[in-house]
Amino acid sequence: MSAYIFVLVLLALMWFLIIRPQRRRQQEAQRLLTQIAVGKEIVTAGGLYGTVTAVEGDEVRVEVAEGVEVRIAKRAVAGVVSEDEEPEEPPEEAPDEETPATLPPDSA
Repeated sequence: MSAYIFVLVLLALMWFLIIRPQRRRQQEAQRLLTQIAVGKEIVTAGGLYGTVTAVEGDEVRVEVAEGVEVRIAKRAVAGVVSEDEEPEEPPEEAPDEETPATLPPDSA
């Protein structure tokens, strides 16, 4: 009897650790593909940033520079870059802090 309970617990654990997160990732990927529309800024799996100019079935036309348009597969889109996000700037150092200077090893 305890062997059956062990198998059931093992199956339930497998469901929560493997199958459920995979379904969540698939749903998120599907949601991402439905967000692709003309005018959206996207990033591809290869790291190419651009603006969508056309969506044709399983293909997307992306303008990566002025006058340069590429055709990519929809599934190659890694993310939609939202317009309200701004690139992070490095924090400015306080003016009273001194940073140590280092000299090259051969300049003695």
